[in-house]
Amino acid sequence: MSVRGALGARKRRTVLAAAGAIAVMLTLTAYSPSLYRLFCEVTGYGGTTQRSGQMPAKAAERRIVIRFTAETHPDLPWRFAPAEREIVVKVGEQRLAHYVAENKSGETTTGMAVFNVAPLKAGQYFDKIACFCFEEQTLGPHQRAEMPVSFFVDPKILADRNLDDVHTITLSYTFYRAVKEKTAERPGAERPAPARNNTPN
Repeated sequence: MSVRGALGARKRRTVLAAAGAIAVMLTLTAYSPSLYRLFCEVTGYGGTTQRSGQMPAKAAERRIVIRFTAETHPDLPWRFAPAEREIVVKVGEQRLAHYVAENKSGETTTGMAVFNVAPLKAGQYFDKIACFCFEEQTLGPHQRAEMPVSFFVDPKILADRNLDDVHTITLSYTFYRAVKEKTAERPGAERPAPARNNTPN
C-alpha cells in the first residue's frame, strides 16, 4: 500500500471513530433520564427504593422504625396523609402500611406519587412488594380512598457495616397531578379517560 493510501485509510478510521463516539454521546444524552432512573433503581442511589416480588425466608431480630410522611403538590386538590406516622418492623418482615387520600374538589382528578427514603443510603435495602405509587391513581369528586404499600427491609442490610447506624428509615411520598391530565387542560386538548378509580371507603 502506498504512503498516500495508508494515510487515507488512517483518516477514514479516525473519521469513523469520531462519528461513532458522537453517536454514542448523542444516544447517552437522549436516554440519560432513563439510564439515570435505572441506575437509581438498581443501586438505591438518591433514596430510590427497590421493587421486589419475593419475600426473605425469615425475619431477623434487628428492628427498625419506619416513619411515613406525605406531601401534595399545590396543583393537585387532594388531602394526602399517612394513616400511621410510624411503625416498628423487624428486618426481613413484610408489613403493610396505608396512606389516605381525599379529593377536595368537585371534579375527577388523577395523581401520581413520587417517593424516596431517608437516609438515602438505605434506599437499596427498602423493598416494595406492592404500592399505590406504581401507577396513577384517580379519585372522583370528594372521594376518599386508602392507598396501601407492602414492604420489607432487606436482610442484606445486616451485612452492610455502613448501615449499622441506621435505626430509623423515613418513607416519603409527594403526589402530583398526572402529566397527561395537565396536557388535557391546555386549550383545545381533549381530556383523557381516568386511569383507574379507587373504591371509596
